Amino acid sequence: MKRLWWVIGIIGLVVVGLVVGRPLWARDAAPPAASLEALPPAGSGEGFARATEPNAIAFPRDLGAHDDYQTEWWYYTGNLQTADGRPFGFQFTIFRRALTPEDVLSADLADSADLRGSSESAQSAQSADQSSSWRTEQVYLAHFTISDIAADAFYPAERFSRGAAGLAGATAAPYRVWLEDWSVEQVAPGQVRLRAQMGDVATGEVALDLLLTETRPPVLHGDGGLSQKGPERGNASYYYSLIGQQAAGTVVAGGERFDVTGLAWKDHEWSTSALSEGAVGWDWVSLQMDDGGALMLFEIRRADGTREPLSAGTYVAPDGTL
Repeated sequence: MKRLWWVIGIIGLVVVGLVVGRPLWARDAAPPAASLEALPPAGSGEGFARATEPNAIAFPRDLGAHDDYQTEWWYYTGNLQTADGRPFGFQFTIFRRALTPEDVLSADLADSADLRGSSESAQSAQSADQSSSWRTEQVYLAHFTISDIAADAFYPAERFSRGAAGLAGATAAPYRVWLEDWSVEQVAPGQVRLRAQMGDVATGEVALDLLLTETRPPVLHGDGGLSQKGPERGNASYYYSLIGQQAAGTVVAGGERFDVTGLAWKDHEWSTSALSEGAVGWDWVSLQMDDGGALMLFEIRRADGTREPLSAGTYVAPDGTL
């Protein structure tokens, strides 16, 4: 039986937390600040664009951010090994979450300014607020993990920031997604550099620095990139993957630096959609095989223990056919 390069990412809690507007692990946290109370209900999607049309993905445009959709992520996973076969796994994901649609916030700012004075003062106040480099409707969060299989060690980390003042963001041309000094950035056509670290890099605590090289064209999931998540129109995402990326670089774990090579998988997905009523979780798995085949499966779990009928997957044959 052929040995499989496997890449497994369980994103249930993360994704459910994002689509309902608040991480599940924060359910007992203090309520949001008063300035956020006027936002539309989390998960309603009111005022945001929705994924409804197949064959709508275009490159390089859709490498970057889609701020008019509520939720988006750039998701990298992979399996690596040293020259003598020591295995490592990694996961690096940057999420974007829109707090409120641009036109809704602009209207709220105008209404608030009107309460403070004349039309002229309202326009002045709105203009001043919109010109601030700190003003944003976009929040970014990132996860970074390394699995050191031989040492039975797992190193997780996460960060949060606003999509303003250069702290976090995403661009399509050139392709770059970043949160502070964690980033994936195009360095040549079909080639990106992925960098993340936690702790003191100078002492070699935990870090990842990889060059990923594309070997195959993008895979469009679902119906021409439209991946349905529930029966409702618009309860879907735009979703593509880059599979079979050749990875080479360094991993730092447990105070040691290792030169590694391997395979990486990229998912990019954006949508405005809460899970359908009764859905409680989302699991994802991908396999990259020695013969060049690849498989992606996702499962949406329901509260009654059943699986959402629209749970699906994509098999890519070694010759690239779906």
